[in-house]
Amino acid sequence: MGLIIYNLTQVDFNAPFEGDSIIAFITVLASLCALTLLQILRISKKIEKQSKVRN
Repeated sequence: MGLIIYNLTQVDFNAPFEGDSIIAFITVLASLCALTLLQILRISKKIEKQSKVRN
């Protein structure tokens, strides 16, 4: 989360696809993807735990 917040402060919203702004923008998107994957992993582990309890 800290990486997302930091990089959002680095984006120049007047020219988001130029210079260092594009790097910050890509890093924000990559961080959001990583958070999404971690959320999917957490949910799958919860489902796996529930299926082991039922068996």
